[in-house]
Formats: sequence, structure tokens, C-alpha cells
Amino acid sequence: MADFVGAVDQGTTSTRFMIFDHGGREVGRHQLEHEQILPQAGWVEHNPLEIWERTCSVIRTAMHARGLRATDLAALGVTNQRETTVVWNRRTGMPYYNAIVWQDTRTDRIATALERDGRGEVIRRKAGLPPATYFSAGKIQWILENVDGVRAAAEAGEAVFGNTDSWLLWNLTGGVDSGVHITDVTNASRTMLMDLETLDWDDELLSFFDIPRAMLPEIRPSSDPKGYGHTLSGGPFGGEVALTGDLGDQQAATVGQVCFGVGQVKNTYGTGNFMLLNTGTEVVRSRSGLLTTVCYQFGADKPVYALEGSIAVTGSAVQWLRDQLGIISGASESEALARQVADSGGVYFVPAFSGLFAPYWRSDARGAIVGLSRYNTNAHLARATLESICYQTRDVIEAMARDSGVTLDVLRVDGGITANELCMQLQADILGVTVSRPVVAETTALGAAYAAGLAVGFWRDTDELAQNWNEDKCWQPEWTEEQREKGYAGWHKAVRRTLDWVDVD
Repeated sequence: MADFVGAVDQGTTSTRFMIFDHGGREVGRHQLEHEQILPQAGWVEHNPLEIWERTCSVIRTAMHARGLRATDLAALGVTNQRETTVVWNRRTGMPYYNAIVWQDTRTDRIATALERDGRGEVIRRKAGLPPATYFSAGKIQWILENVDGVRAAAEAGEAVFGNTDSWLLWNLTGGVDSGVHITDVTNASRTMLMDLETLDWDDELLSFFDIPRAMLPEIRPSSDPKGYGHTLSGGPFGGEVALTGDLGDQQAATVGQVCFGVGQVKNTYGTGNFMLLNTGTEVVRSRSGLLTTVCYQFGADKPVYALEGSIAVTGSAVQWLRDQLGIISGASESEALARQVADSGGVYFVPAFSGLFAPYWRSDARGAIVGLSRYNTNAHLARATLESICYQTRDVIEAMARDSGVTLDVLRVDGGITANELCMQLQADILGVTVSRPVVAETTALGAAYAAGLAVGFWRDTDELAQNWNEDKCWQPEWTEEQREKGYAGWHKAVRRTLDWVDVD
């Protein structure tokens, strides 16, 4: 039997390929960034062809570094930035337009119109989502309406849609020759087009956006023993590897954190923050600005659902300090700079670059730095940036407690920012609960590997996966309750300053 499972993790700023052994330990990886295309304010795009090229490159490099062949992998899983929308021609393999990224706000008029005329409530009831610029459907509609020839091609069955998982799976399995056009239930649940109960595309929802059903991929389980096909001999693996796992990145991280029990919570710190609460096989409707989403579906088992709090800008706020302001030369420097001061000096930074996501859902909001005086330095701004990550997380946890009645004792964390130990200490202080980081912090790729390996028997069941989880470090809260509540009150005051900044028709 092959000794390893591979996982492609196609993220917002980079693509990586990782290889894991039976103990869930990383044995190889390679990662490459791709260009962030910003044509105008609020627009964020990626080049799908560059993403495919980067995917091939990271696979080849990681496999070569370990001296591995396709036959050494028992299975391959894919995980991806969700909601990022690609429309391409199935005959030529060429995209009609750049991928429109989940952060993009160009569809605010579409979302506002849905909310205004009552269709928003139908979307909430069927898809578990509010009408927002975040999700895929409005982006598909924008491409159909604004890119020449796409509407006619879609109606002729030539133009097809997928989030980046579908784009990669199609290319990995042969593209124009034999590529499979599929997605999984977790990615489909992020489109505003899938009914959470039936796990199928919904004709009424499709009609809201005037999207031909033929554009959409087939919906499959997240871990599928039947498989999605195989990589080809001419592809980046140089041979056949069974594709058996596919999950959106945040659901993959939930699997990687082995949050298989009802009430378990994980928070992933990446470009944005994404917290998921496992609600089991019950669809829990949010009354507090959270999303109801599919968490995972393994084979023929019933789907498991989750409540999710999605935050648009967290890690990318640190990137902003680096790329736009130039006050740090690398993300790791944010911690050293922030440690130069004991607190933020009264400064709050609300990084509402793409509006505010959960629990506010305000596309009219824009970023603000408040509380400045001549006393403040770049160190105070760096510390306020880290605090903004933690305050936004508390907003989501408060909403989850209202919706589910679950009181959080421990927050399992993963993702790149968890390497910033000051940020994790601030997170424990602002929440007032223990924060726990696992040994394998890159749980997104691990979750995709777990889903793929379960499908082929590489791992027996979820109990065996749970035995792989080990804590690397935890942080205990040090702030007083008075300090915690005073800081949080100031955060809410700052958030109010960001609202009603952009006029949305």
C-alpha cells in the first residue's frame, strides 16, 4: 500500500502542495504565491491560468524533493479558496475572465437588490446565506452580464463555472480531453445556489441570478470512495493518483482540526478569519449574522453542518502594513514591532477594506484607524492591527453563543498568524478563554488529505484521525475582566465609525 496522501491547498494568496504520512505528519511541501490583481477600488482578481501553472509547479517540486512517484500516493485531496469564481470554455480550456475573488465587492448592487425585494429571505432559507458580495452567484451573474460572448456560450453549454476546486479538478483530470466538472457539497454551499436540505442546485435560486443550470458542476461528497477521477500520466504527478477528497478551505481546516463532535469550534487565521462550529446533522439557522453551511459529507453518510463566522480581512491587514504602508518588510516583523509598546495607545484599526462580513454584513463599511494622537507610533498601529484580528474573532464568538447556546471553553486555532505568539496571547486575553494550537498548524491541507485518505481506507475512521491531533502550545488569558470589556466597548465604538461610508444603490 502507498505510504502517503497528497493535498493541494489553493489559497487566496498562494498555492501549496503538501504530503502527509499515516500519522498526519508533514513529510513534504512546496508553496508559491500568485499575483493579486486590483483593477480598481473594491475589485480583486486572480489569473486562473497562473493558479494552474503554480499548482503544477508546487506538485512537481515537492514530489521531486522527496523522490516520490505517483504510486507513492494512496490518494489526493484538493482544498481551495471558496467563493472565488472562474468561468471558462470547456472546449478550449481558456477562462473568459480573471477569477473574481471572494473579497471582491463589485456585486454590491446585485446583493442590495436581492435584499430590497425580498429574495434575500428565500436565499437565507434555502442556502443558509445572506445576499452578499462574498458569494459566487453574484460574481457569475456579473460575468454573464459584462463579458462579451459569455451569456451565449453559457446557454450553448460551452461556458462553465467553478470555484477554484472545480477549475483544478477539471485540469488535473485532463481538461479539454477528459476533465471532470465537479465540486463538493461544502463549496456548493458557498454559492447561494444550493439548497442545504436537498444538496442540489435550486432552480428558484438560479432564476434570481439568471444562471443557466448547465454551467454548474456536479455536486459530490467531500470524501468520495467512488472518486472524482485520476490524474493523468502527462500531468504534474507523471502518473495516476486517485482524486477522492474535495473541501472548501475552512471546512477542510475543521476536518484537519478533527472537530467531529457537535459543539467543537475551530478558527483559521489566514487572509481572513473563519470560525466554524460543528452543529452535527442538524441545519441550525442563524439569527445573529452567521452563515449556515455544510461542514463536510463523507461518502454516503448524512452531511454534517456548521455555523460559520467569516471575517474578510485579518492576515491581509498585516500584508497591508507591509505592502501599502511599508512599515514592516515581512509579516513576521509585525510581532516584534507590536511588542515595542505595552498596548495600542488608544488606537483601533477596523480593516473593513471589503466592507464588514460576519456578524455585521455591511458592504457600505470601509476601513478606519481611530483614536490617533501625536503620541502614537507605527508600533501602536501594528499592535492595533493584531488586536483587530482578535476583536473580530470575539464578534463572531458572541454571535455563535447567541445562536447555539454553546459556551466556548477552548478555541482551536490554525493558520499562518498562529505563529505570531503575541497575537495568540491577545486572542486569549480578548476572549477570556484558552487558545490552543496543534502541532500541525496548516490544518487546511491536512483536512483535504484526511478526506481523501478516508475514502480509500488509508485511515480507518474519524476516531483514528482524532488520535493524530496533538497540542503544540496554548495561551491562557491574562487581562482582567474590566480590561477586556473596556477594550471591547472601544472596538464597537470604532466599528460604528466605519459604517455608511460607501453609498450603495
